[in-house]
Amino acid sequence: MKLVRFGQPGEEKPGLVDSQGLIRDLSGIVADIDGATLATSLAQLRGVDVDILPKVPAGTRLGPPLARVGNFIAVGLNFADHAAETGSPIPSEPILFNKAPSCIVGPNDDVVIPRGSKKTDWEVELAIVIGRRASYVHANNALDYVAGYCVCNDVSEREYQIERGGQWMKGKGCPTFGPLGPWLVTPDEIPDVQNLAMWLDVNGERMQRGSTKTMIFDCAKIVSYTSHFMVLEPGDVITTGTPPGVGLGMKPPRFLKAGDVVTLGIEGLGEQRQTFVPFQG
Repeated sequence: MKLVRFGQPGEEKPGLVDSQGLIRDLSGIVADIDGATLATSLAQLRGVDVDILPKVPAGTRLGPPLARVGNFIAVGLNFADHAAETGSPIPSEPILFNKAPSCIVGPNDDVVIPRGSKKTDWEVELAIVIGRRASYVHANNALDYVAGYCVCNDVSEREYQIERGGQWMKGKGCPTFGPLGPWLVTPDEIPDVQNLAMWLDVNGERMQRGSTKTMIFDCAKIVSYTSHFMVLEPGDVITTGTPPGVGLGMKPPRFLKAGDVVTLGIEGLGEQRQTFVPFQG
């Protein structure tokens, strides 16, 4: 299934994408797409007669495909070629940090460049969505705890992240820095999550090309590893790192400015499009 949430910000309703690519309204079946629904209602949704569900008008805004995210966790330097472009050593264990759940927005919403920012950057990433409570799980069965996957743009402010001291999260959780979607895709629709093409363009120019097959730590390892340091709950999100081609790694570095348009996608998981806008206020 491809699960979505549609409508104006704060008023999103649950939906799914039918075989023709049309969005159908699920609000008569479940209240929302959130951790509770993922933990208890996925089997019910698979049995729904899609053809009787109301169609959602074309052009309706898509919100993030998941509501009320508890933990928004990220993995740093998880592609060897990305580590190399930033001059960083290949990590021996996954580098974990937090993004603020409050930064999550829809896949095509505007992204706000923070006040005074000069180094706002892009990162196409595969995000894992947890569907079952996970604690000390083994990598052999870690993917049994996954409800689905989605596209994430791990927008980053590099000065805040690297030059201002402290932890990376300062450059990762600014408002609108977490576009998710367009869909939450259940694992049965992904034949091999470790072999998905990834791409990102800035103003139509291809910046990132990659594949999940070149992750240093695969999805199963990431879920297992993270569950040894915290309890993962249904609806938690883990975004898993980016391939090479970020602005920080260019010579000279290149960063986003107001008016830039970023488009990105992952094979089987859909595409996003964001316009970057200046901070107002």
